[in-house]
Amino acid sequence: MTVPDQTPSTVPASHYPQPRTPRELWELLQNPQSQAHGARHLGEALVQSGVITEQQLRESLKSQLEERKLGVHRQLGQQMVDKGVLTEQQLRHVIAGWLGNRVLDPSHFAFETEAVAKVPQLVAQREAVLPLMEHEDLLVVLMADPLDQRLLDELRFMTQRRIVPVLAAPGSLPAAISRAYERQPAPEPRHRLHPDNRAAARDLALDLQTAQDVGNEPESDVVSESDNTLVRLINSLIEEAIAQKASDIHIETEPAPKPVKVRFRLDGELVRYLEVESRFRYALVARIKIMAGMDISEHRKPQDGKIDFARFGGTKTELRVVTVPTTGGLEDVVLRLLAGSKPMPMDSIGLSPQNLVDLRRMALKPYGLVLVCGPTGSGKTTTLHSLISDINTDSRKIWTAEDPIEITQAGLRQVQMNPRIGWTFANAMRTFLRADPDVIMIGEMRDEETARIAVEASLTGHLVLSTLHTNSAPESITRLLEIGIDPFNFSDSLLAILAQRLVRRLCKQCVQSRPATPDELQALAAQYLDGVQHADERDIAAQIDRWTADHGVDDGQGGRYLRTFTKKGCDVCEGRGLKGRLGIYELMLNSDEIRHHIRHRSPAGDIRASALQAGMKTLRQDGIDKVVQGLTDLNEVIAATNL
Repeated sequence: MTVPDQTPSTVPASHYPQPRTPRELWELLQNPQSQAHGARHLGEALVQSGVITEQQLRESLKSQLEERKLGVHRQLGQQMVDKGVLTEQQLRHVIAGWLGNRVLDPSHFAFETEAVAKVPQLVAQREAVLPLMEHEDLLVVLMADPLDQRLLDELRFMTQRRIVPVLAAPGSLPAAISRAYERQPAPEPRHRLHPDNRAAARDLALDLQTAQDVGNEPESDVVSESDNTLVRLINSLIEEAIAQKASDIHIETEPAPKPVKVRFRLDGELVRYLEVESRFRYALVARIKIMAGMDISEHRKPQDGKIDFARFGGTKTELRVVTVPTTGGLEDVVLRLLAGSKPMPMDSIGLSPQNLVDLRRMALKPYGLVLVCGPTGSGKTTTLHSLISDINTDSRKIWTAEDPIEITQAGLRQVQMNPRIGWTFANAMRTFLRADPDVIMIGEMRDEETARIAVEASLTGHLVLSTLHTNSAPESITRLLEIGIDPFNFSDSLLAILAQRLVRRLCKQCVQSRPATPDELQALAAQYLDGVQHADERDIAAQIDRWTADHGVDDGQGGRYLRTFTKKGCDVCEGRGLKGRLGIYELMLNSDEIRHHIRHRSPAGDIRASALQAGMKTLRQDGIDKVVQGLTDLNEVIAATNL
């Protein structure tokens, strides 16, 4: 059954009065819809709209009755679409009109500039929406689908207005959006921050408090969902976290009258950022839940979600959100910023010259296994992507399985894991092996199955890179043997294991230096050699001589001396003396001795001794080398390497 030639392809906008000004549109919105007016059910509305004939309606109703006798239950509109009586677009337009939505062709409409500015252009183009006019707290919005409740809720929170949807005539929105925004003033550059960024957020919090104090009880926990200041405050928090390169935002709620605390994790350390009055705690959490697509009515169970900040007018940043129920029916929220950043060059992540050469040599092998280990937040993913960027050429097919995808690279085929549907690292490995790979990166070896497949893949002509949550390179070997990896296959496949930590850098703007005293150098050299060898005075002196040759400063008299560096604190580092982070590393290369240890399941201590004898530098040694260079502080290194 097909649509007759005389049936229009959709409900033409010309069937409806077409306003040209906001005033005319508002007057029409006050009157009941004339098209399909009085239709008792959808079938009548379809006939009145001219989309189908009465004969087609009767045949469809008869067919629907026969299907129900057979136990098949389909709605009338969907049945007509399935049988080709009308299109999905026709059905959507008639339903919208039947429910009272206007159909507007915006080709000659005079948009209100203030209304258009309420929705960013990127959002308007992506979601196919266009603000038309404002009236008190109402915003009239032209939409491709005025029944999309998720989008209506998002617009309501974004604009802080009640939304009146109007259906767009087919094909009219793209041109109208371009015309409406072409005369809009250019947006302010993102991250043009207040001179005192924290003061800007405090001002918003104060505005929120002042607005709620007017006409409300001081202890009321009720905050209007249409409060524009609340939305601006949360957007400001996220923008500032992005600008400061924070890795996480912590929102911690307390029972009244204690305030809500907001803290940023900067360079691995939590820093207090803002406090908000306790009566806004529920509204703050609810707003973030809405942005992350969570259930705002559920307070007893933890929830996970994601925020695409660009959808709310912000920069292109994804945030992973988790809510945690706490005492008294409250909830804490932690947002992790996943900026989708580009990989760092290999020579800028802090590898020593020898480690850099050795690791690059391993990455150029045609097959084998390279592991990066360390605790959560130690920069393993950054290192892997830096290593892959070094070998990412047109001649290689590189697959990656990650959870989540934090760094993107052109040329890689990156896959997001989803355990809820069974899409795990192990399943991804099996799929990749059928997809003609040269290099495979697995975000983490979490179980025996994934590790076993990775080892087998590395033995059959593929370079495999992955991470482990272990403390040191030798411990990674014993961990994999403990979970059931075959020692003979593993010993043959392993190329190298890189252990790493992140330490905070000394602020380049305020770091101070002076010549190091002999006692300071001897203590530092003793710390460097401790636990590695039985050092005597000659070993300590030899180490100081090596440092002086590599990192010493000319004294102007033909000699060289070493400096000691201390932190001071300035405006750039907010008085901490530390700004940014760098890696310290421990690279263990496979060798005949290491293979022997693996096959005989030797303890980590024996593996470590053989690696040190072969020239491996420990994490602490690499860190102390960076202390001598003035890159970091000794306390930072000791704290990061206390196992």
